Amino acid sequence: MRPATAAAAAVTTLFGVGAAAVVAGRYAGGAALRAPSGRPLPADRKLTVHATAAGQVTLTRSFAALRPGTYGLVGDGVQAVVGPVIEQASHAPDAVVRRLERINDGSLEPGAQVRITPALYSGDPGTALGLDYEDVEIPGELGILPAWFVPGPRDTWVITVHGLGTTREHPMNIMDFLHGLRLPVLGLAYRGDPGAPRSPDGLAHLGESEWRDLDAAVRFAVRYGAEKVVLHGWSTGASMALHAAVNSALRRRICGLVLDSPVLDWAATLRALATARGVPSPLLPLALRAAQGQTGLRGSRLLDASLPQALHAPTLIFHGPADTVAPWQPSRELAERRPDLVALHPVPQAPHAAMWNADPARYEEALRRFLTPLM
Repeated sequence: MRPATAAAAAVTTLFGVGAAAVVAGRYAGGAALRAPSGRPLPADRKLTVHATAAGQVTLTRSFAALRPGTYGLVGDGVQAVVGPVIEQASHAPDAVVRRLERINDGSLEPGAQVRITPALYSGDPGTALGLDYEDVEIPGELGILPAWFVPGPRDTWVITVHGLGTTREHPMNIMDFLHGLRLPVLGLAYRGDPGAPRSPDGLAHLGESEWRDLDAAVRFAVRYGAEKVVLHGWSTGASMALHAAVNSALRRRICGLVLDSPVLDWAATLRALATARGVPSPLLPLALRAAQGQTGLRGSRLLDASLPQALHAPTLIFHGPADTVAPWQPSRELAERRPDLVALHPVPQAPHAAMWNADPARYEEALRRFLTPLM
């Protein structure tokens, strides 16, 4: 082969490899960021229902089935709530028995495939919790954002915002508790959620653009009577709350932040999601670069910016060392860098965004103590 021909072939080969790498990277990045709202996280594997009896259900033995606390159980046509593991119940070695708290919809039949989820309720605050509420519309930069408003007599509002793998139904876990404190609650649906505008590129941005929808909710709350607001977010919703607390024109109205499993290192979370969805490890660097190029995600962690210095609102963080989606080390660093403002509440053995589920009573007591001086 002539030198010129060989060179041309080499260039063509390199171009082909480069193009394939770009395509592979875009595929890998999309696998992590294109999941629709409410789609279970990839770590939430299906379990088989082995048997049911009065007040108990037998499930495939797994780390998920053995988690301490209270969780939702969802499958085709069924939604239920399970409580703690019943240690003394007899069962096969490959099974585990949990307390069956209630069946909200459908029936649990042997052989059914179900998933453990942090969301206990479905529907709306009226049908699920028996609370008076209003469906409200919040003007956002991409269009109208639907939200639930549960009224209360105080002038401090709580705005709840869900995270990865869930919808605004997830924050209903604590809505009745907040209502008991007489706090108005605004449960937000943001871009990509059912009934809300789609993100222009169809991808999740892990809070870096979605926070502007939360900012719109803050403006709505102030317009309709809130003197102060507390932002309570889970996962990417927690990251949205941090962005709003630093960047919102109304940030001085934000008197407190409650962050459950915040995504502070987008690259680590993207790697975890891509890996769990089957992206081969050699493609992970390409996936990160492709995701950054497609979404404009910053190359550094949220914590690496001026956040600790810019943060002004008292902050309560619930996070667990067992979180495989959003590592908790950045939460520890934030608490260490601002001990005057940030309190970290560790929750052992809790999966991502399920800190309440692991120990509801302890979670709510910590939340009550934090909210009381902010009311």
